[in-house]
Amino acid sequence: MKKQKYIAPGSWFTLEYPANWHEFEDMEDCFLFYNPDKWTGNFRISAYRGTNKEYARKCMMDEKAHVKGAEWVKIGEWDCVYSMEKFHEKGVSYVSHIWVTGKDNLSVECSFTTMDGESAQEGKDVIATLHIPQMSELQQMKEIIPIRVLEINVINESYDWAVSVIKKNLVKDFTSSEKDIKNLQKIVDGDYIQHADRKAWENIGIAFGSILENEIDGMEWVTSINKTVEMPALRFRESDLIISPMNLIWDKKSAGVSCDLQSEYDRICAQVESILNGKA
Repeated sequence: MKKQKYIAPGSWFTLEYPANWHEFEDMEDCFLFYNPDKWTGNFRISAYRGTNKEYARKCMMDEKAHVKGAEWVKIGEWDCVYSMEKFHEKGVSYVSHIWVTGKDNLSVECSFTTMDGESAQEGKDVIATLHIPQMSELQQMKEIIPIRVLEINVINESYDWAVSVIKKNLVKDFTSSEKDIKNLQKIVDGDYIQHADRKAWENIGIAFGSILENEIDGMEWVTSINKTVEMPALRFRESDLIISPMNLIWDKKSAGVSCDLQSEYDRICAQVESILNGKA
């Protein structure tokens, strides 16, 4: 089965999960994945940093000592302490399979909740791909992964802010269509936002990105990770065409260079056309 990669915020860990799974909003510091079209189980993962290299091992030993029925198991290269909990919800019996593992100062807790009697193999397969990057890897990390919940929230908050600025100052609705570029340009050229307000310009960039996503078939939001910088970006299909809307306007503003959004839009459309015609 085709898999896709997940990198946790801060690059604390990476893993691979089935391509038909998606990440969903869950409790703080807990990452939830499942197949929304055909539910086979909820996979959750959380990670905790300790102050020394014995922390992960101590967490596993504590789990083994204090959880009834807990036992040592091996999944891929990982030593884990495994336990299970059964519960009922709306007349249905479920099982939560729980594994505590980790390395050095990073403790990782995973669970896979299924209907009672169903296999936990999908959860084990994900755990087998778990990887904790070393510092040398973090310094070279450059990845594009499916959009995370974290970046979806950034996009939504930035978009809502930009829409409110346009509505307040121009008394215009914003529909994420090409015709809205003119109104965005008025915000860029006007005195509505302070020149050095980076966050505001990044928000306007996200609004411009929403136009690209809406108007260009195959353009979709992804998460871009470049060393310690993590942000939403746009990628055209599976190509190398990556757009960073949050930087697009701010980089020009901070450099004192004019920003013509219609020209940027036309340039990106031309790049897409080249890819479709096999010229890129």
